[in-house]
Amino acid sequence: MERLPSRTRKFRGLRTHGRGIKAGRGAGKQGGRGNAGLHKYKFKSMLIYAPDHFGRHGFERPREVVEHPVALNVGDLDAYLPVLEAKGAISRDGEAFVADLAKAGVDRLLGKGSSERTWKVIVAHATRHAREKVTVVEPPRAPAPSPP
Repeated sequence: MERLPSRTRKFRGLRTHGRGIKAGRGAGKQGGRGNAGLHKYKFKSMLIYAPDHFGRHGFERPREVVEHPVALNVGDLDAYLPVLEAKGAISRDGEAFVADLAKAGVDRLLGKGSSERTWKVIVAHATRHAREKVTVVEPPRAPAPSPP
């Protein structure tokens, strides 16, 4: 049985072997590999399928404006006792310890853990779980400025 001629053998003497000018090269018919040409000949397909491909997106707030609150857990209050004493932010009210966390530089009290002592805490913000575990006293806030 005789072998049929292969396509290459069939097109001997023809420069492109029937594939056109660029189709025989790498990624020729698809106009390049990957995202090649998105700013040129594939621009319309980029507008349709990936309109957010180019450019910067979003907004990042300046670091000096973003707040970084200092938080403390209820379970860490006992271990934080020496720091509170050093800063003069603790006193006794009978059996309870009264801690002014604002003087110690703590902005919010979180509810993780538990304490062996009884606490009354003065803090700007406390979570619901923290309020269930200790007595929270909010400091007086400065009055809002009146409009001119």
